[in-house]
Amino acid sequence: MLKVLFLIHDLGQGGAEKVLVNLVNNMDRTKFDITVMTLFSGGVNEQFLAKDIKYKTIYKRMIRGNSKLMKLLSPRTLHKMYVKEKYDIEISFLEGPCARIISGCKNPETKKVSWIHVEQHTLEALATSFRNKDEAINCYNKFDRVVCISDYVRNDFSSILNYQKPCDVLYNTIESEKILELSKQPVNIQFDNSVLNLIAVGTLKKSKGYDRMLSVVNRLTAEGIKIHLYILGIGYLQTELEQFVERNNLEKVITFVGYDVNPYRYVARADLFICTSHSEGFSTAATESLIVGTPVCTVEVSGMKEMLGENNEFGVVTDNDEFAFYNGLKTLLGNPALLQHYKEQAKIRGSYFSKKNTVRAVEELLESI
Repeated sequence: MLKVLFLIHDLGQGGAEKVLVNLVNNMDRTKFDITVMTLFSGGVNEQFLAKDIKYKTIYKRMIRGNSKLMKLLSPRTLHKMYVKEKYDIEISFLEGPCARIISGCKNPETKKVSWIHVEQHTLEALATSFRNKDEAINCYNKFDRVVCISDYVRNDFSSILNYQKPCDVLYNTIESEKILELSKQPVNIQFDNSVLNLIAVGTLKKSKGYDRMLSVVNRLTAEGIKIHLYILGIGYLQTELEQFVERNNLEKVITFVGYDVNPYRYVARADLFICTSHSEGFSTAATESLIVGTPVCTVEVSGMKEMLGENNEFGVVTDNDEFAFYNGLKTLLGNPALLQHYKEQAKIRGSYFSKKNTVRAVEELLESI
């Protein structure tokens, strides 16, 4: 039996956090002895970890400026402080501090894996959580294997570092059967069937591009297009976004639903899922939307063309700018037949993301190293 450690920043509301819980809960316990360790406890996804998964946390609450504080210590020192047991495989399930810590493992018998979820674009961005660029390059070269969640992310990571070691693409594990069941539960808001209902899911932070999403909705509403946008998520930008809604008298057009452990019931009742992110990995929220049969209109970020097709076979992918998204969304909203076509295509594509296939791919990779 392989003893495996997964290290992640926390088990909060993000997509990577949910994916990790889905993955470890479904791995074969006769082959893997699994420990999940977080830097900080208190995340909403902790409650969903299976009872037989060992869970450890380093700090009970978030420490402000933790990434800067950790830079004061070397990766080797951090590893000695935090990872007390010996594991056959140690996995950094997020970029940054987690990768820095796992790279500090000096046991030659332990295999080290780095899981990369988002594109970085530049060495400067990739090295943000490291002391400098040289340390970032040195740390990542200490890993035996790198896993990326899309071809886009792999190409980005490999080109930045000129990475020569094995670098695999493994898609996120999604609880497809459970999602479909949960999507049938009732919602506590009333959708207006006289308009087209749009939905967005994700933390209210800058990288998600909600400012331009609201700008597009404002423009379409001013043009007389009947829509309503529901936003599921919480985050530090909520007050700023709510102020935009108030300034533009959009209170009857945009609803902030907040965080919900079951977003699928809302997504399943919407006419269209939309995404205006500046960066993604392989969007969990968009994948879940396809699973429940809700079509997707998105700007191009990592993984979207892999998910929806190079030629928009399974959904609409526009260039990653506000005007292109506005045009793509307006065209789709003005063509009921096309919207229905993508609803049917969403169901077809959603069936591709089988829990069984994605979990087995991870297990085979870990066994091979």
